[in-house]
Amino acid sequence: MPDSAVSHDLDARLAGHPAGLRRTFAIISHPDAGKTTLTEKLLLFGGAIHVAGAVKARGEARRARSDWMKIEQQRGISVTTSVMHFEYGGAVFNLLDTPGHEDFSEDTYRTLTAVDSAVMVIDAAKGIEARTRKLFEICRLRDVPIVTFINKMDRESKDPIELLDEIASTLALDVTPMSWPAGSGQTFKGTYDLANDRMLIFDAADRERIGETVEYEGIEDPALAKSLPAEQYAKLAEDVELVRAGYPAFEIESYRGGHLTPVFFGSAYNNFGVRELLDALAAWAPPPRPQPAEPRPIEPTEPKVSGFVFKVQANMDPNHRDRIAFLRLCSGKFRRGMKLTQMGTGKTLSVNSPILFFAREREIVDEAWPGDIIGVPNHGVLRVGDTLTEGETIKIVGIPNFAPEILRRVRLEDPMKSKQLKRALDDLAEEGVTQVFRRVIGGDHIVGVVGELQLDVLKTRVEAEYQVKIDLEPAPFETARWISAETKADLEAFMSANRGGMSEDRDGSPVFLARNAWELGYIAERSPKIKFSDIRERS
Repeated sequence: MPDSAVSHDLDARLAGHPAGLRRTFAIISHPDAGKTTLTEKLLLFGGAIHVAGAVKARGEARRARSDWMKIEQQRGISVTTSVMHFEYGGAVFNLLDTPGHEDFSEDTYRTLTAVDSAVMVIDAAKGIEARTRKLFEICRLRDVPIVTFINKMDRESKDPIELLDEIASTLALDVTPMSWPAGSGQTFKGTYDLANDRMLIFDAADRERIGETVEYEGIEDPALAKSLPAEQYAKLAEDVELVRAGYPAFEIESYRGGHLTPVFFGSAYNNFGVRELLDALAAWAPPPRPQPAEPRPIEPTEPKVSGFVFKVQANMDPNHRDRIAFLRLCSGKFRRGMKLTQMGTGKTLSVNSPILFFAREREIVDEAWPGDIIGVPNHGVLRVGDTLTEGETIKIVGIPNFAPEILRRVRLEDPMKSKQLKRALDDLAEEGVTQVFRRVIGGDHIVGVVGELQLDVLKTRVEAEYQVKIDLEPAPFETARWISAETKADLEAFMSANRGGMSEDRDGSPVFLARNAWELGYIAERSPKIKFSDIRERS
């Protein structure tokens, strides 16, 4: 696939516009499918780094460049979203490395509101796993186009046809193989490039550099037949004929509509298949799409700047207690020093030090375009879900909070540090690490999370970043629901009758805490005028 493919932008509305070169995508996978390794190698091929820090290596080399927070480095998993900006093949990429651990599904969901396409990484030995399916469903809700990378072909794997059929049946997607493997594990010899009729030979000799490939012309090239064992060559030739007849040809409209996924086979750890994946993203992945908003969608070609905050990260630099809002630009040409209006409050912000990210390394940027992700340093003014514009009153929608599945009461070891605790919980709630509910009776802080690992992260960060020691005790509640009613009188009557279970979230919205699912069902049945919701749009 030639680098120039990107210049023939298939989306005429952005032809000649800098936004037309943007490719903003996320990588989604089940934990341990090789997502962080693939991220590293995409950056390596994109020229953003020179040596990829192997995730499986020991000591300092284990600290993958996109996994920077202390708890991530200790456990070798991604728990926050990293944003990385690089150029390749005439395209400008914004890569979002999402948390692979299921406890961080909220952060991942919000990240997927900020991308235009995704790469789905599948472990060749395991196929579709539970987390992959969940993330795919989130992509489907937004019709996010997906390119599939079947990873770890250098290890023993499932049959490739079985893997394709599993994707097709489990995810209800058409699949188009773009490459085809010759063997797997010890017998893996490379992949046949179905689009360009050439064989790419696998060479695992030197993993420290970008692997070179030996190319052959066509499946019938005598040199190719000689380079593979006779039996393996015969099977490859038969497989290529079979998949060409049995699977649909690639159609860009079907891919961009979220109905078809092109599939590549490779080994990210060995740099194999990564360049072909990157070429495909440059050529096919959609540029910025219209953004859902009220009262109207926002087109990327509009001259006025707009964007939304999908993530807030505190303390990215241990030397400075900074807080950075990750802003996805949706329209206009952003320029350093611009004044933007925060919807909801009407406050004006001067963005004097906008940042482009590469993991923890960053640089000040003078201009940015729709599709770019910029960091806006601030002191707690910006929150997840905020819309920023050049003045027009418009609200970008679709960034939710989810009802937590685990509730814990916060016990402070040193009562003199209650102010610091409140600040820590407010900051981490802003980031989406936790939700904080304050009980109406007694004023206890109840924290709510999606999974157990979030509790570890919460406790570790409160202690490390705010020097506050806390214990997280079992709460007398199991579940939380936001409540609303047609009239204020109905809402107040419910809250008065159920004061023991009432609390407020960080925005002051009423939340009912139930002891168990039975109680929630019972109370809901007896309160027909009250709406109980497990999802709430972030205000």
